[in-house]
Amino acid sequence: MCTPSTRPGAGFVDPSLWANRLEDPTSLRLEFDGMKGRQWLMKWLPARAYDNGVYVVFSNPIGMDDDQLKNGSSMIIDPFGDIVAECKELGDGIASAGCLPRKLREAGGWRYREARRPELYGEVIGREHESSLKVNWIEK
Repeated sequence: MCTPSTRPGAGFVDPSLWANRLEDPTSLRLEFDGMKGRQWLMKWLPARAYDNGVYVVFSNPIGMDDDQLKNGSSMIIDPFGDIVAECKELGDGIASAGCLPRKLREAGGWRYREARRPELYGEVIGREHESSLKVNWIEK
């Protein structure tokens, strides 16, 4: 998050906002919580938790990470897609939550996990594969 991509609304957040966070937290929070950051997360992260019937722990740094400003928004999401804990501080923070096994069984994603058919795709995912990650940051 807070990095450029082909997704509309994506992009870097100006590092000067971080440097000025004590004087003007509002401008920084608007960037961090908007489509460059948290709003983007909330489009897909709860769905991953729900579809897979799992608790999701999303961890993300906040502040300057080398030359990029990161927005934090670390959170724990339950199998229903609800946020149960979240770091909202503009600094170091920690989120913790209790996980209830009952929620794993009651959430909609449970039936998807139970309906898996690994005999149909086991050979495909079992093949040798060399992964590669190529990220090209777009300069401002």
